[in-house]
Amino acid sequence: MLDRFIIELDKGLRTLFAPAASVRSLPGKQLDEPKLSETEKKLAAALMRVNHSGEICAQALYQGQALTARNPAAKAALEQAAQEETEHLNWCETRISELGSHTSYLNPLWYSGSLAIGALAGALGDKWNLGFLAETEHQVERHLEGHLARLPASDLKSRAIVEQMKTDEARHASTALEQGGVALPSPVKQGMRFTSKLMTKAAYWV
Repeated sequence: MLDRFIIELDKGLRTLFAPAASVRSLPGKQLDEPKLSETEKKLAAALMRVNHSGEICAQALYQGQALTARNPAAKAALEQAAQEETEHLNWCETRISELGSHTSYLNPLWYSGSLAIGALAGALGDKWNLGFLAETEHQVERHLEGHLARLPASDLKSRAIVEQMKTDEARHASTALEQGGVALPSPVKQGMRFTSKLMTKAAYWV
C-alpha cells in the first residue's frame, strides 16, 4: 500500500508540476503561427487554458478510478485513457506557451478534487466506474465542440489540437461503454455539468 501511495503521489506531482510528455506529434505542428490580434490571442490562450485544466481533471479522475477498479480490463481502459490525456496536457501546455500565456493557477485544486471523485466512482463498481468515464468523455467532447466554435477561425494550430483531442475523447467514451459501462442517472449527469461549468469559468480567468 505504501508503494502504491508513493507511485500515485509521484503521478500527481508530475501531472501538476512537470512538463507533460507526448508520444504522438503535436497536432498542427507543421502549420505556421497565425497572425492574431491581441484580443484573439487572449481568447485562444484562455480557451486552451480551460482545456488544459480539463485534462488535469481527467488525469486525476482516471488515476482515482484505476486505483479502485476491480476488473483488469476496466483498469487497462482507464490507464490507456490517462496516457492519452497526458499527451493532451503536453499539447495544451505547448500551445498556451506559444500564445504567451500560462496554465491555471488553480490546477492543484482541480486535481485533488477530481482524484477523490474518481476514487469514489471506482469504489461503486466497474460498470458505474466505466459509465462515469463515458459520461465524462461525452461532456468533454461537447465542451470541445463549443471551443471550436469560439476559437479564432485563423488559429489553425489551436484548432488542430482541439480537433484531435475531441477525436480521442469520443474513442475513450466508446471504449468505456464497450467494456460494460452503463448510463448514469440524470441527477449525476447534471451534477457533473454543474461542476464542469464552475471549473471552466474559473480556469478561463485564473
